[in-house]
Amino acid sequence: MNCNGKLLNLDEPVVMGILNVTPDSFYTKGRHNKPDELLNKATQMIGEGATILDIGGQSTRPRAEMITAEEEMNRVLPIIEAIHNRFPSTILSIDTFRSEVAKAAIQAGADIVNDISGGELDPVMIDTVIERNVPYICMHMQGTPANMQDHPHYNDVCLEVYEYFTEKIRLFEQRGLSNVILDVGFGFGKTIQHNYQLLNQLYLFQSLGKPILAGLSRKSMVYKPLSSSAEEALNGTTALNMVALQHGAKILRVHDVKEAKEVVNLYKFLHGN
Repeated sequence: MNCNGKLLNLDEPVVMGILNVTPDSFYTKGRHNKPDELLNKATQMIGEGATILDIGGQSTRPRAEMITAEEEMNRVLPIIEAIHNRFPSTILSIDTFRSEVAKAAIQAGADIVNDISGGELDPVMIDTVIERNVPYICMHMQGTPANMQDHPHYNDVCLEVYEYFTEKIRLFEQRGLSNVILDVGFGFGKTIQHNYQLLNQLYLFQSLGKPILAGLSRKSMVYKPLSSSAEEALNGTTALNMVALQHGAKILRVHDVKEAKEVVNLYKFLHGN
């Protein structure tokens, strides 16, 4: 997959490190939020084996406060520029649902657009991605971050998410967008039961012919069944990341790169690679 001139090889699974530039993310809660701390964290993640860094300035946890596009750009653009200058070969993803932010981030050095809304929250987003010719991560979300966990309901969550992606891919390809990665959106408008149904049948989405990203890291679907917390959810995340790989995931989006890279290496060893 061509990422703004950088080649992303997904013949084998890769790790995407999460770099939140937010004061209110559900896990990092603003830790390592200063520019030098963020650059040090990026350096650590790259050293631990991250192929992609996903940089976001708008928290998308349930009922997160919405900031302006200007504030979001003020948060993410300096660190994107800094990482791009320090590590020009590392693939950078901008985690945003705003086309204005995506465009500025690509100009600053981002190579992929990661949109939790699949283009639903900004009608210009897909045009921007096509114009800039970068890969697009399309995530499924029922509702918006403000209301997505208010009684999410599906008759068949796997079928409905599958049909959503089928239609999205059809529309994208009509417009000339083929470099698409799919994210079923664990925790975005889903109950814990919905999340586990999707994980258990993640292999079904391989038939859509697009790489699958799994974003399970330290989410409530990991720690609530264990009566634990996000801070204590690394072991559970590691366990579910292996399940995701066995069911076809090609990208693991994580807070903890070293441990996820170990999962990938053991998965490859298990399969004789």
